[in-house]
Amino acid sequence: MNVRVLFLALLLLASPLLQVARCQVDTEDHSSIVDDVVGEHSDDGAEEDDQDLDINLTSAPGVETVSVFPKNSAKLVPAGEETELLVALKNDGKSSVGVMGIRASVHLPYDHKLLVQNLTMMRFNNASIPTSVQATFSYIFAVSQYLQPGAFDLVGYIIYDVEGKAHQSVFYNGTIEVVESGGLLSGESVFLVTLGIALLLLLGLWAYSQVQRLTKKTKKVSKVEVGTRSTDASMDEWLEGTHLAKTLSGKSKSKKN
Repeated sequence: MNVRVLFLALLLLASPLLQVARCQVDTEDHSSIVDDVVGEHSDDGAEEDDQDLDINLTSAPGVETVSVFPKNSAKLVPAGEETELLVALKNDGKSSVGVMGIRASVHLPYDHKLLVQNLTMMRFNNASIPTSVQATFSYIFAVSQYLQPGAFDLVGYIIYDVEGKAHQSVFYNGTIEVVESGGLLSGESVFLVTLGIALLLLLGLWAYSQVQRLTKKTKKVSKVEVGTRSTDASMDEWLEGTHLAKTLSGKSKSKKN
């Protein structure tokens, strides 16, 4: 009975940690930094249809891209917090390149058809890159705070215009590690630790009760002394009235005489 009461008490203590949160999509726009480029980031036209930045675009010849996570070589992305990704575009073509926007998405690592989250679209106005010039853009994104920690694939595109025709290039297509934010101890970690301690306590109580039960059974066995020999009392009762019992009784009397 005590074991059941203790188990219920531990469950009540851990119950506040078992809260189910509904996933919400973060749709806030993030600021950007544009270095070595003529132009600025703008939120104008954010409500317009994104068909002009469709995924069915090809890269333009002479345009090269590279990206890096600054001060984050492990590519750790805290859930619900902003992460910076620097995107560099080099124009080796014959015409100027007008950067239109940057977008990215998160997928399951084993199948990119399984979309996890579309990240913020960042648009630019008058971001023109002349020939033989390299420009660097800061793309700041945040995955959902309800995304479970683990490895995911991030695919990032930079969309640009060359001579009136839209193009896009993939600047990143690799793995990121989503981690929990807010320190080492999260609600899930605290619950798991509490559950582990509860299971250890229950196992200890069960082992203690088993030892007590075996000890009580051992004390119930009693012995009765007959002459100079010890015989189990239950054995004497079973042999009472038999020929063997009379024979043993006669031998005992003869030894006393």
